[in-house]
Amino acid sequence: MIQSTDYIVVGAGSAGAVVAARLSEDPSVTVTLIEAGRRERHPLLAMPIAFPMVMVDKRFNWGYEGEPEPFANDRRLRQPRGKGLGGSSMINGMLYARGHARDYDEWRQLGLEGWSYDDVLSYFKKSENHWGAADHYHGKGGPLSITKHIPDDKLFPRFMEAVNKLGYKTQIDHHGPDQEGWGSPDISIHQGRRGSTAARFLFPAMKRPNLKVVTGALATRLEVQNGRAVALHYRQDGQDHRLQAEREIVLSGGAFNTPQLMLLSGIGPADELRELGIDVIHDLPGVGRNLQDHPSIAMVWNADREVTLTNDLRFDRLTRSVIEWGLFGKGRIANMPVTANGFIKTRPELERPDAQCLFQPTSILARPWFPGIKAPQPDVVAMACVLLRPEGRGWVKLASADPTDKPRILANVLSTENDRAFFRRIIPQIREILATSPLADVVKSEMLPGPNVNSLEEMDAWVRQFIGCAMHPVGTCAMGTGPDAVCDAQLRVRGIDALRIADASVMPRIVGGNTNAAAIMIGEKAADLIRES
Repeated sequence: MIQSTDYIVVGAGSAGAVVAARLSEDPSVTVTLIEAGRRERHPLLAMPIAFPMVMVDKRFNWGYEGEPEPFANDRRLRQPRGKGLGGSSMINGMLYARGHARDYDEWRQLGLEGWSYDDVLSYFKKSENHWGAADHYHGKGGPLSITKHIPDDKLFPRFMEAVNKLGYKTQIDHHGPDQEGWGSPDISIHQGRRGSTAARFLFPAMKRPNLKVVTGALATRLEVQNGRAVALHYRQDGQDHRLQAEREIVLSGGAFNTPQLMLLSGIGPADELRELGIDVIHDLPGVGRNLQDHPSIAMVWNADREVTLTNDLRFDRLTRSVIEWGLFGKGRIANMPVTANGFIKTRPELERPDAQCLFQPTSILARPWFPGIKAPQPDVVAMACVLLRPEGRGWVKLASADPTDKPRILANVLSTENDRAFFRRIIPQIREILATSPLADVVKSEMLPGPNVNSLEEMDAWVRQFIGCAMHPVGTCAMGTGPDAVCDAQLRVRGIDALRIADASVMPRIVGGNTNAAAIMIGEKAADLIRES
């Protein structure tokens, strides 16, 4: 059993797998990656089209659930997190979206030197093996394959013609000089298979003798001596272990588990820690605060079968597609169940899009079917509508001092009037698109919210009942310069030496897009910051 190492990385998710892989490129150092999950090999995890199933599968998901949401009818929102090497990149929707350039410039304006878009662009490019040519915005030859979603030839053309008629911008590349507009999305798929950070960064790096990956190992606490993080305690197969860090410990557990481990270790709001009987090592009020996620709601319409995914999900056709995918990495299985992605504005005066909308030829409930044995789900199309920059802030807290207890999570969705007003604007905006020919020619009646939901009060009530999160939690150990900041701009935990955080929890404000790409960028930058220190 290894007892000491130069670097300990805790969590093998979207950022942690990147940090461990990059640090181990230096053969003169030793790196140990600690992961509570296992290495999962189920073929569904590699199938892009299967992501709605793996996201809710208890084998691959920690199964977190939130506290009752006070502005959403006291409903508990599901908070899936990936359970295994690759973390949530193992179960996510694979959509690659960096966010808007101004998002990162805003971080810099908050006092975080080195985090403007010009500063972080090189790290996005470093990871990237982009579908297009290398240019100012994109890289070639990186470990992360970014492919262009292959649009269908029935629904996508109708949709794009409709949004063109209504005057929306269209984009070939949402990561060039302008993000705004509709188009087919970028996805992190490699040769027809999911491109998790485990598959693309970690597994190749595990051939190096200086990288040790320990799975099934639950981190229980950090050991701090004289203000310095010196060791990690973890539990594996019922046995407690201590691993000493000669240089640094890097926390990459994500927006829920990084603050959980900090709090279990006595680093966080002192009053909360004392209430749970935890000795206060360092009073750091911001730990677990500032939780942000993208509030999301799905609108659904009945549609003609010819434009939905239903025919492709008939069991015999699906079987042929699985064989094609297994042999060649191509076909329907190798593609995401999505038609178009849009970054759009709900008010023309905004400087950045405030909505991300995903148009889908199915619902997340669709499953394989066969005539006479199992009926298909209704033929539908759906639009997921996401608020990109919510004002509401939630929190993560401990349920108890027991590290095996799941953390308490409150997203606090719809807690501000501006957040609620966004959904009053986006619902009629999306309805207008679906009512525009030639899209309207294949779309039938509206199922959700339904034709009886029209007034502002009716829309508010429907949103409260059906709102969820896009599963993009960030911000709970945020970088900053004020008293609530947990990390500085070098990702160092304030007040504790030799301890950094590299994951989505360090984002001071959520970015305007899916957060996986930004988490990978943070992992890339963290590795450089550590090497340079």
